[in-house]
Order: sequence, then C-alpha cells, then structure tokens
Amino acid sequence: MNDAADKPPSSFIRQLPKAELHLHLEGAVEPSTLLELRKRHGEECTLAETEALYAYADFQSFLMAFKEVSAHLRGPDDYELVTYRLVQRLKEQNILHAEVYVAVGVCLFRKQDFDLIFEGLERGRTRGMRDFGVSLLWIFDATRHFGVEEAQKVFELAVQYQDRGVVGVGIGGDEQKAPPELFRGVYGYAADNGLRLTAHAGETAPAESIWGALNLRAERIGHGVSAAQDPDLVEELAYRQIPLEICLTSNVRTGVCKAIAEHPAKSYFDQGVMITLNTDDPALFGTTLSKEYQWAQDTFGFTDEHLRELARNSFEASFLPAEKKLELLSLFDAAAAR
Repeated sequence: MNDAADKPPSSFIRQLPKAELHLHLEGAVEPSTLLELRKRHGEECTLAETEALYAYADFQSFLMAFKEVSAHLRGPDDYELVTYRLVQRLKEQNILHAEVYVAVGVCLFRKQDFDLIFEGLERGRTRGMRDFGVSLLWIFDATRHFGVEEAQKVFELAVQYQDRGVVGVGIGGDEQKAPPELFRGVYGYAADNGLRLTAHAGETAPAESIWGALNLRAERIGHGVSAAQDPDLVEELAYRQIPLEICLTSNVRTGVCKAIAEHPAKSYFDQGVMITLNTDDPALFGTTLSKEYQWAQDTFGFTDEHLRELARNSFEASFLPAEKKLELLSLFDAAAAR
C-alpha cells in the first residue's frame, strides 16, 4: 500500500452521507471483537494471535483468512454482536444505508443451525438500526465453488426470510472454479421469487465472467475489474447503467491489481459507467469507506464534486424500496447542498 492509503479522510469525505453496497459481515469483524468471541468460547489467546488470523499474501490465502475468521462465529449471540458492532462503525463513517453480504453458504457447510443464526443477525440489525439510525439490508451469499445445489439452498433461505430484511442474493468465492453459467437456474428461481440479484464477477476471472453475470440478469456487479479488457463490455455497462461495486483496497491487497494506478475505476467513471465505492472486507483489508473515498481522490484526482456523484450513486444503486430510496436521496441532497 502507498502512503495515500493512510492519509486521514478530509472533513468533506467524513461528513458526506454515504451508502455501502459491497460489504461482507464476516470480513468486517475487527480483531478486538474476534478476540472477545474467542474468549467467550473459552479459548486462551492474545490480540496478536488473533490478528495473525487476518494475514494473507494473495487471493487464495485471503479466502483462507476469511474462512479462519468466519470459523469463530458460532452461535446466534456471536452473529448478533458482530452485526451490532458493524452498524456502530457504519454510523461513525456517516453511512446511512448498507447492504451486507452474509456467507450463508459457509454457515450451511459448517452445519450450523441457520434459523437460529438468522435470529441473532436480526437482533443485531434491529438493535443497531434503533441505536444508530442506520438502514441495513441483507444479501445472502452462496459460495460458488460449493456448487449449484448448495447455492439453491442459500437462495431458498433468502426467499424464506425476504420479509425480514433480506433483499437479494449473490455468489462469492472462487470465480475460476465455478463460472456464472452454472447458476442460471437458481438465479431464475431467485428472480421469480422477488429477490434482487448481484454477482461477484471480473475479480479474478476475465471479462467473460462479467458477461456471464449479466446473462444471469445480475443488477449489480461486484468488482468488475476485468471489464477493462473488453471495450464492448464497458460500453454495455455504461449504456445499461449497471452499477459496479468497486473495492480499491481489496483489489490491491489481494493482488487482483498489482498497483492502485492500474485500477480501472477512473477510466470506468470517465466512460460513463456507474461506479460505487465499497470496502468489501474492511477488517481484513484495514480500511474504511471514508479511506476508500480519500484514496480514490488522491490516486485518480476525483474532485469533491466527483465524490459527491459517487456517493449519490451508492444510494441510486441500492436495492431499497423506492420510497425509502427517495427519502435517503432527499437527506443526501440536503446535506450535500450545505
């Protein structure tokens, strides 16, 4: 990382109302909270030992670190605590709304009682929204390399809980092992049942992966870095205004981009693609949404006015119901006009 990533965010950025659309609950668990959970589970460990779980060198070892951290989330009370702490941190960033991925596929793989876990998630969300005034919705994430049948189970749970804050579904995990084409049937099932559709695509796989996600009728694309390889795809994304959930620090830290200067975010913006800024896994990447905005400004020369546009995009691209979206956009416009 370069020095710009460590520059404190400007007061303009700190005060700018924001939404975050690409944020994994498990990747947002701070080491101090994880240490608390480990002690709650009867483990004898230190903060340094806990922080060591967050170490990785590339994308594959990052997936292993994510798995290690997730393994310490066991019962409903754990999920309640990490959700509540997340909402508290969102408030500190002046984030008015977040759409948070939960690795439901991992919970099922670990044979956890997901119905009980969801009760914990909902307690944390409800308490957090009440105490901090932040709006939060869930996106149930299937782990693509676990296969289509497992994804179907995740999407069925999303349908079951969609009247309790679950707004959409997505597929994360290893793009190389499970292309989007495999999931056409389960995405059709989710859409038929009124769920909104996202997909991680073009993070570690070529542009074809993004075309595949569009063929699944994904309404937003997580990452989309490799679209830059295909001018026709960039044109298509701009024409259709398909939002890209850009995660700068994530892409550099996992080696998806060798250096921040190589990231296509600004070129997408200049070509009319609708981009949003996000943290992905803020605890694992040592970032915040305000830092992402500051890094984007320092690296690519985004003006305050450009950042205001990116922040507005984050509300526009949300899966909120129309009336709630209008309410938050009105709040945003009033704050941004000051």
